[in-house]
Amino acid sequence: MLMLVKGGCVYIITNKNHSVLYTGSNSDLITRIWQHQNKYYPYSFSARYNCSKLVFYKFFPSIEQAIAEEYRIKGGNRKAKIDMIEDFNPQWDDLYDSLSY
Repeated sequence: MLMLVKGGCVYIITNKNHSVLYTGSNSDLITRIWQHQNKYYPYSFSARYNCSKLVFYKFFPSIEQAIAEEYRIKGGNRKAKIDMIEDFNPQWDDLYDSLSY
């Protein structure tokens, strides 16, 4: 029996002042970030705190691995998240436009 496994991604978004960090995971990063940017879910945490700037992401072979990494990151402190972002994206650029299918 052939079983198809869909990969996943963990990501961190922030607001324009970098004062709020939101960590999530998803199997379709481009669509999910578009949803954050357009406040597709208007009562969500990211919409309330204007988090839409993609500053970190990492792909995994399975969504389960991405979810596990999301929980690991969420369990850490703010400094650990900032260090991870700065290692990956020192200028805190918005990485959304660099994504492609």
